Amino acid sequence: MSSRSKPARSRTQPAENKRPLTRSEVMARIGPKDTKPEILLRRGLHRAGFRYSLHRRDLPGKPDIVLPKWRAVIFVNGCYWHGHEGCMHFRLPKGNAEFWAAKIGRTQARDLENVEACQTLGWRVLTVWECTMRGRTALEPDVLIDQVGRWLTSGDERGVVEGVQPA
Repeated sequence: MSSRSKPARSRTQPAENKRPLTRSEVMARIGPKDTKPEILLRRGLHRAGFRYSLHRRDLPGKPDIVLPKWRAVIFVNGCYWHGHEGCMHFRLPKGNAEFWAAKIGRTQARDLENVEACQTLGWRVLTVWECTMRGRTALEPDVLIDQVGRWLTSGDERGVVEGVQPA
């Protein structure tokens, strides 16, 4: 029997000797670019007529969205990875809590440095949190884009868009 006549294994069918991924392996597979919240925001901005570039390496922190016409950058932060205080989507893991607290603390310090460095270079900075687009705290897409658009046209140096916290 030739190898061509064998039925192809489905991509969803696990290999017999495949082991489940560890938490570390799962976390390592999460990429820093083109996340679902980032893509949703980009689509809405484009639909609203805002043109942008992505992940410019010449700017501190490689902002997710750069709007040169408005001299503005947008960082789309994941609530878990960036330690969004008071958010229902952020909770330190109980296992290895010291490690995670230190890791998220370093991320928060780096975020602050990047915001300040962008502002020093004359860029306005907006932070959009993942909770604005996820779960019970999510804003309606039109409301989110309206808030971002109002900030862009306002001239404010700094802004933050957060999800609606449930009562």
